[in-house]
Amino acid sequence: RTAKEGAGMTAKGVKEYRKKNPGSKLKTAVTGKVKPGSKAAKRRKSFCARSKGWKSERGLAARKRWKC
Repeated sequence: RTAKEGAGMTAKGVKEYRKKNPGSKLKTAVTGKVKPGSKAAKRRKSFCARSKGWKSERGLAARKRWKC
């Protein structure tokens, strides 16, 4: 995806990547509502913590998409 589209990989892109890289555990962004403490909420929290220093247009778009 472009920065305008929210950056990050689409479900189709992830599927293609996993086909080329067997054993990969790559997943798409957590973009919807999540229950506090759920696996998805923990993934989001982890991503947001890791990406705190991202300042590029693409990085900021990805963080916005993840709702950081």
